Amino acid sequence: MTVTAITGARVFDGERVLGETTVLLDGTRIAQVGGAVPQGAEVVDGSGATLLPGLIDAHVHTGKDALALALRFGVTTELEMQGTNTRGSRAHISEDDTVADVRSSGFAITPPGGHPSELFPEGFRPGPPAGARPVGPPPLMPFSTTPEEAVAFIPQLIERGSDYIKFMVDDGSVEGHPGLPMLDQATLNAGVAEAKKHGMLTVAHALTVDATRMAVEAGVDGLVHLFMDQPHTDEIIGLMRDAGMFVAPCVVLNASMMGITGDDLADDPRVASRLDAEWEEALRSSFGHYPQGRIEDVLASVKALDDAGVDLLVGTDASLPLPFLGGLAHGASVHHELQYLTRAGLTPVQALRAATATTARRFGLDDRGRVAEGLRADLLLVDGDPTVTISDTLNTRAVWRRGTRLAA
Repeated sequence: MTVTAITGARVFDGERVLGETTVLLDGTRIAQVGGAVPQGAEVVDGSGATLLPGLIDAHVHTGKDALALALRFGVTTELEMQGTNTRGSRAHISEDDTVADVRSSGFAITPPGGHPSELFPEGFRPGPPAGARPVGPPPLMPFSTTPEEAVAFIPQLIERGSDYIKFMVDDGSVEGHPGLPMLDQATLNAGVAEAKKHGMLTVAHALTVDATRMAVEAGVDGLVHLFMDQPHTDEIIGLMRDAGMFVAPCVVLNASMMGITGDDLADDPRVASRLDAEWEEALRSSFGHYPQGRIEDVLASVKALDDAGVDLLVGTDASLPLPFLGGLAHGASVHHELQYLTRAGLTPVQALRAATATTARRFGLDDRGRVAEGLRADLLLVDGDPTVTISDTLNTRAVWRRGTRLAA
């Protein structure tokens, strides 16, 4: 097997810029960082470019076609937060180097009629995402209204191959459906405690400050949204910090909920050239359920969390190419989220960590998220220097998934 040598590149290893400028790939792994180029190696000239770990999207709903789109934007792993790509159902994805890799919660614990049922128009029945195919048993729908029901579903979700356990904590107020059936505190507490007994990571969907407090009280490990119903306070930031939570703010989703489209991103030729008409239409649309929200408040909350030392992760909530789920597109919206994080006041390096090493660490993905010897050769080579100018992440020169270079 031919060794690939990426030479002359600036190397961001997921945490910092290294002094070395050469990375060797041998098969599916990173064989060496720094050192000489062996005789006979296939050389990829990285002059004027920056080599990054493959990006990770910490919040999606996905299928094979969406995973292929993500990979075109240098996103080599997607973390599904409601869907069917659990262990035992994704062998056709794990071994396919033309698509991003995936992990999944399976379906989230929520009451019957609870979120996300309100998002879909009357009569709409979402089928499997484009490119999905039925593999393994049908997905488990863990509808829970009591602590006992939530507890009983945890081992079933694990048996069905969930990589982590998700809880919906949503009364529908942000989505324009106040009074939506919602997990109560006792049910949430019991479910989280049971998941922890089994050693499972727990995450929660929470779009309001009150729901965030519930998740903190229950001991949830991380939030895969950031509240948008009010400005942050020192009290709520302190609670999240003291709980050791991570947060994937999904600013791009909050913006879409407020009626802010992805037009600016779609206008970028580096994005437009990789989207078909269906995805471009979706990106140029928005959810639009919460126009009273203020994106400035969300950005200020992101900065406050960062200042408090809370781990931030890049997530998008990209799902299907439908206008009523708009403002988002797989892969592309990761770069948009990076831009939002720097707009909030993070440095480009801090934003890049949120899309690479920090997410890998918090989700226990020890084989990726960094440029280091022995790890998966999931890599993104971009022209320019995104550690200074974050939008340079869109200047894709090459993408590798397990050492296989994505065809142009």
